[in-house]
Amino acid sequence: MKGFTKFFMYILLVTVMLMAVSCSSIGRYFGDSGLFGGASIGSSQLPPPAKEVDSRLVEANTRFAFKLFKQLIEQQPGENVFISPASIAMALAMTYNGADGETKNAMAEVLEVQGIDIEDFNKAYADLKTILQNPDPDIQVVIANSLWARKGMSFYDEFLDINRKFYGAEVQELDFDSPDASKTINNWVKKQTRDKIEKIVGDAISPDTIMFLINALYFKGSWTNKFDPGLTREEPFSLDDGTQKAHPIMFQTGKEYPYYKGENFQAVSLPYGNGRVSMVVFLPDEGVDLNEFCGGITFEKWEEWMSSFSNAQGEVGLPKFKLEYEVDLSEALKALGMEVAFDAEKANFSKMHPIAPGANVYISSVKHKTFVETNEQGTEASGATSVEVGITSLPVDNFSMIVNRPFFFVIRDNETGSLLFMGVIVDPVYEK
Repeated sequence: MKGFTKFFMYILLVTVMLMAVSCSSIGRYFGDSGLFGGASIGSSQLPPPAKEVDSRLVEANTRFAFKLFKQLIEQQPGENVFISPASIAMALAMTYNGADGETKNAMAEVLEVQGIDIEDFNKAYADLKTILQNPDPDIQVVIANSLWARKGMSFYDEFLDINRKFYGAEVQELDFDSPDASKTINNWVKKQTRDKIEKIVGDAISPDTIMFLINALYFKGSWTNKFDPGLTREEPFSLDDGTQKAHPIMFQTGKEYPYYKGENFQAVSLPYGNGRVSMVVFLPDEGVDLNEFCGGITFEKWEEWMSSFSNAQGEVGLPKFKLEYEVDLSEALKALGMEVAFDAEKANFSKMHPIAPGANVYISSVKHKTFVETNEQGTEASGATSVEVGITSLPVDNFSMIVNRPFFFVIRDNETGSLLFMGVIVDPVYEK
């Protein structure tokens, strides 16, 4: 049975908005201070981190991340997969604030936030964002949100204000009919992801598109214990079809790591910087199908595993890898229960836009792109998610863990438990 995708990394996080009422021109929300009204997340003037974050949101994001990941590996068996659950959740959260009725209920169920009041939901995201953006002087985490609205269209004030207040969204009115419109949006994404993701919006914007809600997430961390390039060597890496290929694997030995030996796998946590963020690598035992292993991960199992690590000295071998990944999440989200939000006739986003008789607002697509590179120095990863809105008409004393076959991994914020990235590596590729 073919494994599924090469790798799965994640982070978790979300953007959202809700409320309704007063209808007015969107022009009022675009100031004269440049492209956007909100502050640039990449700037040095970050808000101080919140003291804590609502644990209900972190649990919800984790549950959502594993549900979505399972869908993607089932849809793309034997392929490399790498997503940023945090980026996806945040972009959908922003959109969720404009939903009502059956559409709002369906999105809440998919996002696992049914029991969280919308005000608590938005505040939790604002708190989480401040914590994730202040991890460690040796780690960069950039979280940026933007809302691009078709020039001349009216949107509810509260919807726009919530995006700005709780998600730090930069709001921009843009002439979608201009040939430079998509370039303007893509340049914003490129800047926020440090040139790692150059394009999220197609060259031609549909005349039915009225808004893009976009999240960009960038991560760069140096290993607490860097791998010695002199120890990196070509080793056989076993593929799903039983064959092997030579691939560069980085080695460390004699150091102490958080380690866990599970029922049919072993796992190690490799810290970045001061240890606040880690890459947690899961290597299924020989003969255990990676696809089935990942598909069987539940929130309850995840919590049990995360509390079972203990420090142990050992040997670690980790493949170098570099990957770019792109996926349209529409079908996966529909399969999870969000189909109504994509239905041009039944979707209800009445808290976003004053809908004229005979017309309706719906999600036309959810696109996601990621980049990741892991080498002897550390890891650099980016994720961007675009929600396009249209209108009709994540105790042993000694061990040896050589990752020389398909594996699953996450990049996790250890303070909040948030999953920033997640992925599976079935066939590692690394090109300079």
